[in-house]
Formats: sequence, structure tokens, C-alpha cells
Amino acid sequence: MMEETLREDLRYYFMSPCEKYRARRQLPWKLAVQILKIVMITTQLVLFGLSNQLVVAYKEENLMAFKNLFLKSYSGVDEDDYSVAVYTKQSVIDNIFYVLDQYSQLDQLSVGPVSYAEQNRTLLPLVICKESYRLGRVESSDESYDIDAQTEKVCLTWDPKSIATWRTNSSTFFELDFYRLVNIEISFTLKGINLQTISSHEPPDCYIFAVTITFDNQCHSGKVKITLDLDAVSSACKNWKISGTAQKNTHYLLIFDGFVILVCLTSAVLCIRSIVLAIKLLQRFSKFCLKKYNRKVCEDDQREFLNGWYVLVIISDVMAIIGSVLKMEIQAKSMTSYDVCSIFLGTSTLMVWVGVIRYLGYFQKYNVLILTMQAALPKVLRFCCCAGMIYLGYTFCGWIVLGPYHEKFEGLSRVAECLFSLMNGDDMFPTFSEFQQKNTLVWLFSRVYLYTFISLFVYMVLSLFIALITDAYETIKETRFPLTELQLFLRTGKDFPLREGEDDGGSRENGGPSVTLCCCTRVPKEDTIMLIS
Repeated sequence: MMEETLREDLRYYFMSPCEKYRARRQLPWKLAVQILKIVMITTQLVLFGLSNQLVVAYKEENLMAFKNLFLKSYSGVDEDDYSVAVYTKQSVIDNIFYVLDQYSQLDQLSVGPVSYAEQNRTLLPLVICKESYRLGRVESSDESYDIDAQTEKVCLTWDPKSIATWRTNSSTFFELDFYRLVNIEISFTLKGINLQTISSHEPPDCYIFAVTITFDNQCHSGKVKITLDLDAVSSACKNWKISGTAQKNTHYLLIFDGFVILVCLTSAVLCIRSIVLAIKLLQRFSKFCLKKYNRKVCEDDQREFLNGWYVLVIISDVMAIIGSVLKMEIQAKSMTSYDVCSIFLGTSTLMVWVGVIRYLGYFQKYNVLILTMQAALPKVLRFCCCAGMIYLGYTFCGWIVLGPYHEKFEGLSRVAECLFSLMNGDDMFPTFSEFQQKNTLVWLFSRVYLYTFISLFVYMVLSLFIALITDAYETIKETRFPLTELQLFLRTGKDFPLREGEDDGGSRENGGPSVTLCCCTRVPKEDTIMLIS
């Protein structure tokens, strides 16, 4: 009797939710919770993404507005790592004066709700610093120089009200020795209000903009690069009043996020319960095998009880809960970590949708994908390790040899990205054609380098990669695996007939014990032996 009870519980554990319902009329609560969770988390992600788009657009447009306000002759298009470049001493001075003049007239110039920042009812000052070598003498004609490598920084501060007199009071500060000058940095703080969120029925955010304008002369090449960096931090506005439904919608979103947290907690508790019950069932089966057959359960059979999907669901639930808490804090204006919240919500949504594959795995035709990935993964990883060594070799070689002659090879990360694009057949002709022919030897080397890489990786490596996956698919499709001891134990019962067309040498395409219940009238008295997967 004990053996039949164990066999029945094991069969029930490996059933699909629909089979469990037909067998014991047990509703698939976990399946229902997972479906509800998918809908709610996806809806939450979409709502957060739409709100985040407004924030990103506001920051980007303010950055563009500040560049046009404070950078003289800004064309509207940035170069690789700077916005404007100047080449004469007078141009550097003129651009510095232009920034200061524009800052002093900000209230009259800006069309947006931007103003000077205050702290304790005091305007925060503008700070301008110049960094130079302490001593220096350079004579290019004589090829001689005398430089003290240590630098010194001199700073001045002005508040917006007194900045109009800066030309007369600080004229000596702008007497620049360009052969000693390293950089000039102008920094100031502004405040703004993002009113566009009203259209999406959300209260506006107040922003603090930390603006830094840098005149970079580190190369001393005759080219001074001017960059404007913006660090925007949002916070709750202190005094505000809105007529309409914005505040009510915020309350509804907070309630919805709280419900998402409740659903994720329920899902995590159910999965943890299933893991605990699976461990208990494994212990029962191990004791039975040790007592009756005097041997331990093999590792393959033990892995049948360790469901990795449960672990994936629990991790996704934890990340969804953390992301929902961060989202609620953002909506309550208590914090502004949009990026961190996006990572948690995005990753949890990815895991939730990947977890759907578990339920598709109950159908043989859909389960082929999972089994193919499982079978091919070890070979693919070993193959990628070998191919990766060649890939790294090409990366380092391309960076050191071709970097000075092609912008796509200027950095290690850019070389890796360029080679990955070439490996997938993207951007081939521009990569060939954009090489500078200043050095014939390097130009010839670039041709050999690119032709060998493309031939090796496109025609050989990728083909072998696809062949490994195809071979695993054919193996899964055609091979009939022998039954494990656990499956043989489940097959020996007479109370639960097999499906038509099955025999003891049946395929294991469903990834677990091939058992299907048509009907089961026994209802266990103890809930601890009922495992709902």
C-alpha cells in the first residue's frame, strides 16, 4: 500500500496542471497566478516605460537647449566627444565671455521654466576654475621645454546678480598662458519644472540641473574642445497645486503597484512551497529505494525533482517586488533612480516571459526547443571558448595596428563591436572603404586582416555553430532514450494505464517521466504529499 501511494504521488507530481485537474479536481492555482502576474507585470512595465520616456525626453531637450544657450556657434550636432572646437586664443576668450554673458541674462533668454538655483533663499553661485601647470616654458622652434608636471587650480565664484561686474573685477584671471593651460571649467546650478507630465495625468517634477562646461586643452594640439555636461536630478516640488485628475491617477498607480507586489509574493510562496514538497517527496522516494532495493537514487532521477523553473520564477518575483517598490518611491517623489528601477522591472519581465516556456514544455512539439537548448548548450559553450580565443586575438591585433587609421578600431570595445557586426554580415563595405591609405603597409595589412577574419568566422565558425545546434536537434528528434529507474518505477503500476502507442522503450521528449493520468479517484488525506507544479 505504501508503494502504491508513493507511486501515485510521484505520478501526480510529474503531471501538467490540466492533468492534475482531471485527476483530482485540484485547481491549477500556480498557473492562474503566473498568468495574472504576466499580465500585471507587463502592464506595469509599459506604464513605467511611458513615464520614463517623458523624463528622458525632458532631459535630452534641456541638454540641447543649454548647449544652444551657452555654447557660441553651436551647430546642433556633437562630434565624437565634444560639442564645439576652437583654434585661436581669442576664440577661447570669446567663448568664455559668451557663457558668462548668457548666464547673467538667463531669465530674459530662456523660453523654458528654468531659473537660478537657490539654497536657504540664497542664489547658488557660478564657479569658474582654470587648471594649469605650475611653471612652464615651451620653445617649439628650439625643441626645448621646461614644465613642472604638477598642476594648480584657481577658482572664482559669482552670483547671478554680481556677474555683470566680472569683466572689470577679475580681468587678471583671464590672462591665460595657453602653453601651461590644461583646462577651464565653468559650473553652475539651475532649476526647472517638467510640466509635460500633466498631459499624462501625473504631477510635474522639479529638477535641479548641474551644468558643467569644460574647455579641454590637455592635448596642447592647437585644438580646444568645449563640452557641456548636464546632471539632472528630480525631486518633489515643495509648493504646487493642480486641478484635475493627476493626483488621483497617481494614487491608482500606487494601488496597482501594491497589488503587483501581492501577486508576486503569492507566486514566490507557492513556488517555495512546491520546492519544499518536492524535497520531501524525493526523501520519501530515496528511503523507499534504500529500504526495498538497498541502493540510492541516481543523480539523473534526483534532478527530476529539482525544478529550475521554480528558481527562475522566485528570482523574477523578487526582482519584480524590488522594482515595484522603487517605482512606488519614484511616483511618491522620494527617489529618482529611474535606471535602477528599469533594470529590475525589465529583468523581471524578461524572466516572467521566459518562464512561460515551462508550460509549453508539457507539449512534445513545443518542448523540442527546450530539449535542443539543453543538449546543445555544453557543446556550444566549449565551442565558444575556442572561437573566443581567436576572436580576442583579432580584437587586440586590430586595435593596435588599425586603430590610428580607422575610427571603428580606436578602442577595444569598438573593435569588438565592429568585428561582431562583420561576423553577422553588417557594414562590410564601409569598413573596407573607410580605411585611410596614408600607409601602404597598414592598408595591405588591413585587407589581409579583414578577409581572413570574415572568411574564418562567417564561413567556418558560424557554420560550425549552427551545425552543433542542428546536430542536437536531430539527436533529440530521432533518439529514443532508455528509461531511468524512476520512470521504470512509475511504469510498473497497473492502476494508471499508459497512453495509446506508448511502450516501455518510449521516448523522453517531454523531459521528465512519461506518465499521463486519465483519471485518479484517490484523494490523499495529507496535503503534504500533493505537489502542484
